[in-house]
Amino acid sequence: MTVPDTSPAPAPAGPVRDRSPLPDVLRGLALAGILIVNMQDFAGFRVWRQYGLDSAAQVITDVLANGRFISIFAMLFGWGAAGLLARQGAKLFVKRHLVLLLVGSLHFILVWHGDIISNYALLGLTMLLFRNLGAGALVGAATLMGGWWLFTGVLAALTYFNGPAVPRSANLPDIAPGMTYLQIMTARAQEFLGDLIGGSLYNGFWLVALFCLGAAAHRMNLLTRPQEHVPLLRKLAVWGTLIGVILGIWLAYLNMHADYASALLGIPVRMGGGLAGALGYVGLIGLLTVQGRLGWLKHFASSGRVAMSNYLAQSLVMTTVFYPYAGAQWGRWGAASTLALALAFGAVQVWLSGLIVQRYGSGPMERLVRRLVYGPRRENHA
Repeated sequence: MTVPDTSPAPAPAGPVRDRSPLPDVLRGLALAGILIVNMQDFAGFRVWRQYGLDSAAQVITDVLANGRFISIFAMLFGWGAAGLLARQGAKLFVKRHLVLLLVGSLHFILVWHGDIISNYALLGLTMLLFRNLGAGALVGAATLMGGWWLFTGVLAALTYFNGPAVPRSANLPDIAPGMTYLQIMTARAQEFLGDLIGGSLYNGFWLVALFCLGAAAHRMNLLTRPQEHVPLLRKLAVWGTLIGVILGIWLAYLNMHADYASALLGIPVRMGGGLAGALGYVGLIGLLTVQGRLGWLKHFASSGRVAMSNYLAQSLVMTTVFYPYAGAQWGRWGAASTLALALAFGAVQVWLSGLIVQRYGSGPMERLVRRLVYGPRRENHA
């Protein structure tokens, strides 16, 4: 999971109070949810070895969070990319993605191997191919690409179910007690290029499909004028939530098994259910926005406006807590304790984000990226 700055540059005209709250609330909420899911990777526990309270926490994570919030972020990335292309054109769009690729590369090598900023930046360039498509064509393209990716994932899993039993792999970084920061960083640097290319090829169809759905939402003004799309939001809320919960329960069941076939099938179940659940959340929060009933959810808007800074801070703090060169808690925590830590840290980030936005308007990484893309003269208008 990673998280790039998915927000488009706000228009220079109009005061900040005219900014639509829905995209920022969705982004901030997704940021908190991504941290919950990423805790397994930060802490180094095995999902199929969770028992008692840890098992209950893992089930809650699988049903309500796993795959959902990363899908929201990917769609918001496509939404922001479509807006940037429409306003600024291809040249600045490409420049911004090169800057994001640099930020993501440094994040991967220096801080954490789970970076997705670099993958988003690279694959996001494909949006140049879809820039002239309407909302219907974008949804159609997303359906074809996403459907093919899910189909091949299920097909690959079925071949293992029909073959000899293979033990499940944790798919966690190779971290051993006593490793120094230099050793871990060197290993990440050596694997970065292969991970970037391999991850982009493996996840390419799925991520681009999500980008296209976000671009379709931009064409429809779904997030900026949700009051015009109440029937659609209701359908998303009902059917997305229902399908997402059903597939989330299936994922939780698969994650209790130690065989590789279950892990492999869990990938399309996770992402398919995650997309459905994500659309359900969009529908629910969109309806609350229309009704003026966001309530405490409004606090996530500030976190969403400094999403990149918060995402990088999550990686920095959690690797400091768990990796052997600092807190050395790797492999010592289970799903329940890491869930509690994620919720607590997420709450602190929401609170700090409100202070940062109130005083500075945006976070430090957001300002740096905008300065690199737009230059010092346009930074405050970007």
